[in-house]
Amino acid sequence: MQSRLDFYKANPHAIKAMLALEERIGKSSLEKSLAELVRLRASQINGCAFCVDMHTTDARKAGETDRRLATVVVWRESPFFTDRERAALEWTESLTLVSQEHVPDAVWEAVKPHFSDEEIVDLTLLVSAINAWNRFSIGFRKIPS
Repeated sequence: MQSRLDFYKANPHAIKAMLALEERIGKSSLEKSLAELVRLRASQINGCAFCVDMHTTDARKAGETDRRLATVVVWRESPFFTDRERAALEWTESLTLVSQEHVPDAVWEAVKPHFSDEEIVDLTLLVSAINAWNRFSIGFRKIPS
């Protein structure tokens, strides 16, 4: 597979806008480890090899274990995640696959006890941003290095 386009060079203004989203996410109260799990799960769903590689690496650097990283894809069946992480992963899946079920009320009810209103907005921004990055990386075939 060959990369199609270096989107960073092709349109730095667009990437600057994406990086502004990342700056806001970085200033949120969401834990770094949780953010990396969310990024990884959305990237798995979307089939983004570049982002799966990047966020697995970043999660390890943030102290995440190989065991938990290996089971993110089956988090429902794994005992390794907290209730807060499970709620975030379910929210991530529902938003990433929004065309399928339009975020059912049960998913909303599951996320509310674990996140403040501000955190839910930040979590939604995080999910939206990683889905956008996935589309850049998949569309332009960004290759893991």
